[in-house]
Amino acid sequence: MPLPLPRPRLIGLTLLSAAISAAAPGLAGTVLGQAPGAVPAPAAPVRPSGIQPAVHGGQPSSAQSQEAARAAAERILQALQSRSATALYRLFSPNLQRMTSPALVQQRLRAMAPVRSWTIGQVEPGLDSNTVATRLRSGTGERNLLLVIDADGLLEGFHLDASDQAAEAVARRFVEDLSQGRYVSAQALLSPDLQAEIPADRLQIKWQRLQRLTGNYVAIRRVVRAESTIDSKLVLVTTGFQRLTDSLFVILDSSNRIVGVDFPSEPATGPGGV
Repeated sequence: MPLPLPRPRLIGLTLLSAAISAAAPGLAGTVLGQAPGAVPAPAAPVRPSGIQPAVHGGQPSSAQSQEAARAAAERILQALQSRSATALYRLFSPNLQRMTSPALVQQRLRAMAPVRSWTIGQVEPGLDSNTVATRLRSGTGERNLLLVIDADGLLEGFHLDASDQAAEAVARRFVEDLSQGRYVSAQALLSPDLQAEIPADRLQIKWQRLQRLTGNYVAIRRVVRAESTIDSKLVLVTTGFQRLTDSLFVILDSSNRIVGVDFPSEPATGPGGV
């Protein structure tokens, strides 16, 4: 009988326990965003001092806010094109800076094709940030990039389109990023709505909790697609740790954005696993 998959939700992270039980009996899952026990709340952002946007009636106008977001996106894309990790890191919000370093940013830049040009498209305003749609052009083609710009014009989050890649490759890269401490890059593979719900520091907490149960990460053993529907894909990333091997559940939508992840809270026992 096919494994039922949840539809992606605009707000929230869902992984049906019945679906997990059907796929792996006895596996008790810890769903990101719904972990048992108290999870430390992410630190409130520390906004750097500086020039504030011009205001009208006490608040920036919509046009001013969108124009400021476009200008911030232009600065970020220029730093991306220059492949300067230090320049790009300086344009990260304080929360984002705490979860990465110029060295990790440089690793990410080396893995990307050099950006030749870009187009800045629609700006979607939010309560305390703006999402800017951009399109990058490189020697390997064109790719959409969403930038989340905070009120100070700093990068709060991003999502690089991976719809042309295999779901298995995206799920593998997600676990690899977590295993190497690249929590900002791992978060970028989540859907934008899920990114707002699960910041990079919470990903770090989840990954570290998992390794307290399993031992330190060793290697990915196997990546397989367990089930697919029009809207969703379930990928199992079988991962080796020091004490055992277990499968992590990754759910992606039709555009290969991750909309659900399940870290086992009671991993399967046995020396080395499968």
